[in-house]
Formats: sequence, structure tokens, C-alpha cells
Amino acid sequence: MNGWWTTPLQMFIGLAGGIAVGSGMVAFLVVLDVIPRLAQITRTYHLIRWYEASVITGSLFFTLSDFFNWSYSFLPMAAGLFGLFAGGFVGMLAGALTEVVNVIPILAKRIGMSSYMIWLLMAMIFGKVLGSLLDWLNFLG
Repeated sequence: MNGWWTTPLQMFIGLAGGIAVGSGMVAFLVVLDVIPRLAQITRTYHLIRWYEASVITGSLFFTLSDFFNWSYSFLPMAAGLFGLFAGGFVGMLAGALTEVVNVIPILAKRIGMSSYMIWLLMAMIFGKVLGSLLDWLNFLG
């Protein structure tokens, strides 16, 4: 793949993928009301701005960390602490998802695609499979 068009094409694909993933994550957090629900369950609604700032700061930090290939050397116990926080985050997302299982039908209805639901689901499935295969087979770099 050589040519003048490869770099702009890669930039477009990267930007489109980033927008898609970022929009999906924001929609996921908004539709499921993860942060307000967390504040409600823990009775710490007065700290909701801290929760929001933590999600934004963590997202920005780890995006930059991945983008610039920052490396860290911590004690093995620090990896366990990071794992504990990551597991807590994933667990809260999974818990929120079990409370509101109908995220995709709501989203399809809101964007006017409820009659194309099967195509929307198939596009999501095949996109995930193709993206995973390209990543696992190390095709993209």
C-alpha cells in the first residue's frame, strides 16, 4: 500500500474510528445513566462532579498514554491496584447494562432506524468481528 493517498486514508479511518468509539462510549454512559446511578446508589450525589471529572481525566490520560507509548515501572502491587480499579469500572458498566438491557432498541428508535434494526445489529456484529480480526492478526501495523 504505497501512494500519496495512504496517509490521508489512514488518518480518515483513525479519526472516524475514534469518533465512533468515543460517541459510543458517551452514548453508553448517557443512556445508562451510569454516573448518576452510581451517585444514587452510594448516596454521594454531592460528589457527582468529581465522578464526571474522574471519567474525563482518566479517559484523556490513558488515551494520551496509549497514543504516545508512555511506559511506567511500578511495583507489582500497583498493577493489582490498577486492575482493581479497572475491574470496578467494568463491573459498574456491566451492572448498569443489566439494569437497562434495551439500549440498542432505544438508540435505533431515537435515530429513526427501528425498521432497520436487524441491519443495524448485523453491521455492529460484523464491524466488531472484522475489527477484532484485523487487530488480532496484526494486519493494521
